[in-house]
Amino acid sequence: MNFVQPVMDLHELIARGEGEELEFKQKTTHPHRISRTLVSLANTRGGLVLVGVDDAGRILGVRDAEEELFVLREAARHYVEPPLTNLQFEEREVDGRTVLVVTVPESRCKPHRAQVAPDDWRGFVRVRDASVQTSGLTEKVLERQEPASRFEQIPLNKHELALLDYLKTHPRITLAQFMKLVNFGKRRAFQTLIKLVLHNYIRHHDKEKEPYYTL
Repeated sequence: MNFVQPVMDLHELIARGEGEELEFKQKTTHPHRISRTLVSLANTRGGLVLVGVDDAGRILGVRDAEEELFVLREAARHYVEPPLTNLQFEEREVDGRTVLVVTVPESRCKPHRAQVAPDDWRGFVRVRDASVQTSGLTEKVLERQEPASRFEQIPLNKHELALLDYLKTHPRITLAQFMKLVNFGKRRAFQTLIKLVLHNYIRHHDKEKEPYYTL
């Protein structure tokens, strides 16, 4: 097992709640399922998975840490493409229970894809506390993205800043919503959104009925 320096106090960490860089898992039931979480973190900014903590933040602990490690390693090696080879693990005893802390570094080999079914590989990124499937455009952006370089310094106008401010308080925005927000026509609004995607300010998602954008 690869051990890392202990993370901060787990009670304090859990109190923050799940987010872009933190996921709670009561247990790892199958490599198919956990691979999505691992991929989404590696494709975004990296983060931690706390195994033995439920969605409500209750520390339940794991029954068999070695079994959990086996599933995690199987997921990282055989259910992720390209495989994730630098996960780090730490067992923490909290309130008499064992919590497995999994550190997922931000990848230098983006994009990664998770096997969600036989012969079905899909990319995911982290959006707030969820693993969201990527679009082809987002994957192309990830291919040329270096870790910790998400935001390229380009001048933004007031309409583009208004979009970023909107997404700080809303989980997503559609083309129609952006058109209404800044009073743009469809073509100009779409061009603005794609510009911000290509400069890594926002992400494009097209796996639902209506495409949308997130931070």
